[in-house]
This record gives sequence, C-alpha cells and structure tokens, in this order.
Amino acid sequence: MIFASNGAEISICTTAQSSEPTLTEYQALTWVGINEVETLGTFGDTSEEIDFTAMTDARKRRIKGVRDAGTLDMAMGADYSDAGQIALIAAEKTIFDYAFKVVFNDAPQGGTPSERYFIATVASASESVETANSVVMLNCSLWVNSAITRVEAADP
Repeated sequence: MIFASNGAEISICTTAQSSEPTLTEYQALTWVGINEVETLGTFGDTSEEIDFTAMTDARKRRIKGVRDAGTLDMAMGADYSDAGQIALIAAEKTIFDYAFKVVFNDAPQGGTPSERYFIATVASASESVETANSVVMLNCSLWVNSAITRVEAADP
C-alpha cells in the first residue's frame, strides 16, 4: 500500500550514542520531536561497488562492498523555540552520534504506524534566508552511521 509523506515525524534522542542500540533499546530512549519539517530527505543502504577484471576471460565482475546508509538532508522552517531544533543545533556542535526515529503516517485503522530508527552524526545546521516572500529555513545534514532498524505498520 502506498501512502503520503505528510504526517511523517522525526525525533532525536539528546543523549549521545556510543554504539548501535537494539530495537528494544531504541524504543526505551527518550525522544524529542523536531517540528516544522518540510523535507526529510532520503536514507537507506547502498552498497559500494568492488570490481575485478581477470585477464583470462576479460570479464569485469562486480561484488558488493561496504554499505552506506546515506546522508539525510532535512529542511525545516526555523523555530528557535522548538526543542527538537535546539537539540539538532546542539548536536551539530559535537563529534558524537545521536539516535533518530522517523514515524510514518501509514497506520492501518486502529493500528500502529511504521517506524525507522538509526544513529547519525549531525553534520551541519545552517540557516537559509532566500527571498522576501519566504520562510527562514534551518537545513541539517545527518550522516547515517548505522543500519536502518525498521518496524513495519501493524494491524490492531
């Protein structure tokens, strides 16, 4: 079933993470919602290519190398009273990884929505001031440093 991205939410745990939590550990963390998000961006594993060409058969072979969960580029209307945006800006000032949770708006009637958990470094937190007829934006890049832990939507 396809679903709209509207209603999706992202949260940050303000405690730095030194290792990748299990699903149970992710669910036990304290989360702070990040509000006014316009764009969440993309995230998920992509494998790097390792190629090898043998002289004998002149055939290039490709195998999977390391996996990269990507960079999630978020854009949000700047709200300096928002606890989630304050946490993002504070996290960018450190060298540590933080846990993130994304909740989609895809719950079946009376059920629970799907969720994604991951660990990331907040690589940037910059302001964007465009035209006179626009909103001041806070743009953040999250370097995802873990696998994406998926929880699928469930019926009641």
